[in-house]
Amino acid sequence: MKSPAFEISITGSYYSLLLPEKIVKPFLEKKLKRVKAKASFQGKELEFHAAIQKRNGQHYMMFGKRYQKELGIFPNDYFKLQFFEDTSKYGVEMPEELDAVLLSDYDAHEIFESFTDGKKRGLIYAISRYKNSQTRIDKSLILCENLKRGLRDNRILLKSD
Repeated sequence: MKSPAFEISITGSYYSLLLPEKIVKPFLEKKLKRVKAKASFQGKELEFHAAIQKRNGQHYMMFGKRYQKELGIFPNDYFKLQFFEDTSKYGVEMPEELDAVLLSDYDAHEIFESFTDGKKRGLIYAISRYKNSQTRIDKSLILCENLKRGLRDNRILLKSD
């Protein structure tokens, strides 16, 4: 499932997009609040995962500064956006390093899988933000050890003693 590409600009707060009802309706009718999105502007393209959120009867999507900077978009710029059904397991791409570490540690994997979808995504994002593969491996190992020690606070899960 995919939407047609449509033009949009950043509205109100610099981090949200007001989404056309005709675009989001087919996704919401299928109970798909998480989507994969493709944004393009002046020859640059960016794919990312997003959530369709409802506020005051209208649908929005967050579009952070990092994405704006990557595409070179400023408020009042119009750019193309297209939605696709998100078929990923967690609603976000799982880093290979975290996946491998979790698969090698049954107890930590079971604890991870017991979390809410939002908490899982938060931990995945926390590992994903590291650019270096070895750092992602190291942080994944620390995460697993801390999970098995009973820690659940995201602020300390990636820290070693």
